[in-house]
Amino acid sequence: MIETDRGRLIYGGSGMVGHPAQRYMAGSFPGQPVPMPYSHAAIAAAIQAPNNHILAQAGLAQYRFQDVYGLLAKQQQQSPLIPNQTTNTVAHSQQQDQPIGYGAFGVVWSVLDPRDGTRKALKKMPNVFQNTVSCRRVYRELKMLTAFKHDNVLSALEILQPTNCDNFHEIHVLTELYQSDLHKIIISPQSLSADHVKLFLYQILRGLKYLHSARIIHRDIKPGNLLVNSNCQLKICDFGLARVEEPDCHQPMTQEVVTQYYRSPELLMGTNHYGYEIDIWSVGCIFAELLSRRILFQAPTPLKQLELITNLLGTPTLQDMRSCAPGAIRHMMKSPKKQPSHGSLYSLSKDATHEAVHLVCEMLVFDPTKRISASAALAHPYLEEGRMRYHSCMCNCCHATPTNGGHRVLHRTEIALEPTCPEPFSYAFESELSSLSKAKEKLTRLVVENINHTMPLTINQHSVTYKRFNSSTVAQPSELPPSPHNWD
Repeated sequence: MIETDRGRLIYGGSGMVGHPAQRYMAGSFPGQPVPMPYSHAAIAAAIQAPNNHILAQAGLAQYRFQDVYGLLAKQQQQSPLIPNQTTNTVAHSQQQDQPIGYGAFGVVWSVLDPRDGTRKALKKMPNVFQNTVSCRRVYRELKMLTAFKHDNVLSALEILQPTNCDNFHEIHVLTELYQSDLHKIIISPQSLSADHVKLFLYQILRGLKYLHSARIIHRDIKPGNLLVNSNCQLKICDFGLARVEEPDCHQPMTQEVVTQYYRSPELLMGTNHYGYEIDIWSVGCIFAELLSRRILFQAPTPLKQLELITNLLGTPTLQDMRSCAPGAIRHMMKSPKKQPSHGSLYSLSKDATHEAVHLVCEMLVFDPTKRISASAALAHPYLEEGRMRYHSCMCNCCHATPTNGGHRVLHRTEIALEPTCPEPFSYAFESELSSLSKAKEKLTRLVVENINHTMPLTINQHSVTYKRFNSSTVAQPSELPPSPHNWD
């Protein structure tokens, strides 16, 4: 490790003995291809701004300062026509790497990718082999992140090479970095027009349709898990609680899912089996929150949460509650009867039109079997303008032709505007994770398969930022939402 790289938390692997220009990373895994040489811009950034960042390139880790400087000069001499990209790279490198979010299962940092000078999001997942449950959850999340291919769903760019490939307990995943999320936008003083609401809602449902077609229930849809960039492009993120749909209705499922404000009534009332409908309920709450700029059902406890829901929807029928816990049904039947008050939704904002309120009501239905699906919601008239706006200037599925001056053209008969997943997850994809040893073996293999073997990155333990990065922890129990009410 050269002295000038000590400020970077991420770098690439070990070096080979030989001429400086050929000291690329020795393969840490069998069959690993030989990495490509580094560009002079990346090397210049490593020299000029060495003390700010978590990441560094593996192949530069063993260079002495003189070697790197000589290689830089040699590349510039041999390739005089290569555009000098150093200015932007160094400008990005002057920004400090820093934590930008954390939850129950991971910590996310904004970091510099030294290979191209762009900023990325780095998710740190600690204690992955602590027990079988933890290992299965991490495997599930990584399998999803590496499989998803959709404009409105976050996917992994790569998994970092572990510092010790034979004995590691943390996994680091690199993804795109988005400037904000829907929670920050909602609570900000920035104005939100009806067009903004339609555009955001369309993208949420578009991504959710893809996830549900892949047989994935997200189980934690909330504004903070909806990333947004400066162009209003949105991606669903954080699959730490996501799982494949359970086809066996007699197989119990955990109720420790979904942040309380966005938790569906069947979860609040102790159902032991649920499906995609819990995600739709969450979207309905977010839709109302976008319109009013305040949380629709904001209560301190699960029981109070249920009370706020019945204030709007009225007292449910026994048929509506047929999947709920007996204790919850008794509680509801003993409570004072309430009438629905859907009309109050018109007071959310001036943008709460008849079409908007109708769609909210279709999502916020007490009986999950009567709740609208993501596909059906996308066909609602309220979202037609959002669809047109998204596909006219933001999507990657519609293309421009020379005959129309380069503007995007919708070819509705030729493309799927809201595509589904071509290869849904198998119901049995976790079946081999029956023990910790088997789960560890599969998880390790998944990590190896998704390392960028050409230009790998890893964590730089010599970085001045490393101590802070290493000590960053997941959310503590006191910071997490209240557990579901015990109806026994």
